[in-house]
Amino acid sequence: MNQDLLRAIRGKYLIDFVYKTGRSRIAEPHDYGIRKGIECLLVFQIGGESSSRSPHGWKQLAVSDIHQLRVLDRRFRGTRADASQNHRDWDVLFARVE
Repeated sequence: MNQDLLRAIRGKYLIDFVYKTGRSRIAEPHDYGIRKGIECLLVFQIGGESSSRSPHGWKQLAVSDIHQLRVLDRRFRGTRADASQNHRDWDVLFARVE
């Protein structure tokens, strides 16, 4: 999964995946790294479902709870560069959308 996430971020490709409870999501992957000792992915979700709140917007996800990851052929424009982007403080940052 690591290589797919790195490829998606570097190429600005959308990802499709199942998170935790089997809910499918489509998202723009923005940051990938380790935060507070946990491997995480910061995404902007653009489609699918969410059990916690709105199915759209910024989500920080534990990589261990991501399943059936697919890198789609569709691209996104890149960083959203808005106040709500809220890049996190990372222990280690593997990749970030430029």
